[in-house]
Amino acid sequence: MHRDLRRLDLNLLLVFDALVRHRSVTMAANELAMSASALSHALARLRDALADELFVRIGNEMRPTAAAERMMRPVGEALDLLHAGLAPIRQFDPVGSERAFIFAATDYTAFAILPAFIAKMQKVAPKLRFKVVSSRGRESAEELASGRIDFAFGYEEEALPLPAGVESSDWFSDDYVVIASRQHSSIRRKVSMAQYLAAQHVVVTPWDDSRGSIDLVLDRLGVARKVTVQLPTVLVAPFIVAHSSLLMTVPRHAALVLRDAAPVTIYPTPFAAPRYTLKIYQHTRHAGTPAHMWIRDQLLRSAPVAKSRGGTSQA
Repeated sequence: MHRDLRRLDLNLLLVFDALVRHRSVTMAANELAMSASALSHALARLRDALADELFVRIGNEMRPTAAAERMMRPVGEALDLLHAGLAPIRQFDPVGSERAFIFAATDYTAFAILPAFIAKMQKVAPKLRFKVVSSRGRESAEELASGRIDFAFGYEEEALPLPAGVESSDWFSDDYVVIASRQHSSIRRKVSMAQYLAAQHVVVTPWDDSRGSIDLVLDRLGVARKVTVQLPTVLVAPFIVAHSSLLMTVPRHAALVLRDAAPVTIYPTPFAAPRYTLKIYQHTRHAGTPAHMWIRDQLLRSAPVAKSRGGTSQA
């Protein structure tokens, strides 16, 4: 029984699976805690055992051959079954683990939310490693299922159906506020609707959307704002606002962080805006594993406490 498997070191299937997902010897080796040289030797053994090249280098990617493509699904399903069978007896040791986790996030999420999480990890799980990659918006189910991304952080203006296998958790909810320069010539205790519509605005659209979420709110009110500066990241935005008469509408927690970086003042929005809710996305393939459950719990615990909406400016 299983005569063909007797000739194959089953550990090599982990190498195969990692290469399928990462398409990179270096990234696959990092995941498996191997050197790139050791992984290359393992791939050579697997090629000999299966009498096929399995992966060929095209540019910077290791592309699967036709034979490898036929193997992907059965190998992945077999490893999933093994993982499910062994998971109950395997424990995740956050103190001793050197595992790397990959997050997909916008720079707003990274600078406003992750510092507190990383600071906590340095105390309770100092050997864990984290990599943040740029979020492309709605992360694909394939990237989450494959493990190329462990968690994606995102915001959706509308409750859209999730891709098959992807689940989400509400992470952090906040209200929108307006920031302006502390030296603004005409704004004092609050921003009136007339001032808001007459002003010029900075908008951050990380996914190159033509408009921001607040513009959709204003559409429903039958008005529009004047967008003068549109940016892909939030890094430079507070400095533009601080040295100009431009306004910017952002979640309150972001405004509090930005206020530490640049001399801006925070005001309530002069209109009712829906709350900003940040979500954590992960794939059901990994959601039940001890490591992912622990990280998700730590992320949820590290969410900032939302500040209540105030009626006066905060210098």
